[in-house]
Amino acid sequence: ELRDAVPRIPVGQLMVETDAPYLAPVPMRGKRNQPAFVAHTLACVADLRGDDVAALDHATSATAARVFGW
Repeated sequence: ELRDAVPRIPVGQLMVETDAPYLAPVPMRGKRNQPAFVAHTLACVADLRGDDVAALDHATSATAARVFGW
């Protein structure tokens, strides 16, 4: 259900995070999660949405900057 919802979220409301340190994304499953693994989560989200990874990276970073006032 979560994967089905991803394409319906407007890109301007989307942020990507990790579940560090507990649930590492594929292909890092079984390892201790770390923030650097967010790139794998971003790639998965881009794939589910049919988005370019670099464009989605820029868009989600802009959303985070707006939300957190960076």
